[in-house]
Amino acid sequence: MLRSLAVAEQIYLGNATADTAARGWFLGHFMPDGDARHSEDVEIKWGVHPVGERRREWGAGDRRSTLSVLISGRFRVEFPDRAVVLAKQGDYVLFNGVGHAWHAEEASTLVTIRWPSLPGLGQGGQER
Repeated sequence: MLRSLAVAEQIYLGNATADTAARGWFLGHFMPDGDARHSEDVEIKWGVHPVGERRREWGAGDRRSTLSVLISGRFRVEFPDRAVVLAKQGDYVLFNGVGHAWHAEEASTLVTIRWPSLPGLGQGGQER
């Protein structure tokens, strides 16, 4: 069977742990132009957080939407008026334009999807 070069160039096989260019983010505007993982539409993070790790600075003023899905562990996301705990595999939180911080109550792994991918907000994947 012959492989189409055009199709092969549209497929990228990777590993979220190994491909995390910056603090877990492996897809978004911060990946090099021409890389299959470069996107102006969405950012995806494979977040591996040791027990006790926390985001100390308050994330505020972000107009993007964020969806975080718990793969394993126990993870608290704090908002101005309440906190939510992701405790069972598959638990998720979705928010838009709300300031937040977080704390890994147990060693935790999450997939976070954020959209759109905007330069200047977490440029180079530095935002957590």
